[in-house]
Amino acid sequence: MGLAVLENQVGILCVICMVLLLPALCTSDQDMSTYSSRATYYGSHNSHQTPSGSCGYGEFGRTVNNGGVTGVSKLYRNATGCGACYQVRCTSSQYCSEDGVNVVVTDYSEGDKIDFILSSRAYGRLAHPGSKGAKELFARGVIDVEYRRVSCRYPGYNLMYKVHEKSKYPNYLALVILYAAGKNDITAIELCEKNCKQWKGMHKAFGAVWDMSNGVPSGPIKLRFQVSGSGWVESKTDLPASWKSGVAYDSDIQLKTN
Repeated sequence: MGLAVLENQVGILCVICMVLLLPALCTSDQDMSTYSSRATYYGSHNSHQTPSGSCGYGEFGRTVNNGGVTGVSKLYRNATGCGACYQVRCTSSQYCSEDGVNVVVTDYSEGDKIDFILSSRAYGRLAHPGSKGAKELFARGVIDVEYRRVSCRYPGYNLMYKVHEKSKYPNYLALVILYAAGKNDITAIELCEKNCKQWKGMHKAFGAVWDMSNGVPSGPIKLRFQVSGSGWVESKTDLPASWKSGVAYDSDIQLKTN
């Protein structure tokens, strides 16, 4: 009888352990999951990216990650995917690099069962460095790939917010978020006057651009960002009362990169 009770207790403990560990294991697997798709490129071999793009990044979208950027389709996620980073590796050629290329989402693009339309620079980096593989990949035009989301890393940069060029001081304010490190999505932005009696939410204008056309706070403005997985994070610096269009301001926030 004692042995049976002991066996039952061991069985119950095993079930409890499985219940407790399973979510952690599933989360880990989900974070490391890879998916199959196809990729192509835009522009000529040696072309530079343009500042245009559905995310509204402007010059940042041309120069970020040394031009390693991409347009995406379903991964755009109604613009929430702007700024997300992915490791993309081609799988259908002997010329493919094992490491592939890490890219930043800066645009929305569509193609026939194609999830990534890479900048020509990023597309060329799919091949083994120093080989003739890039020429072969460009000749194919469309290739099979596998991808996974990875942390964005911007050494030397905090999270920054840029006053979009379409802003009109003092009644229309539009902001775009730059250098969002980690696997973080910015899902909301709120503003508040210096004394902060009530937070006011900004509207998602387009892409990664948030705006406010009525009731823009006067004086120094406090900001806070809703970060997926982290909740609300408040900027350690205020937007100056005399903010200017086209200027980027440092939030002094370091988002987690893992």
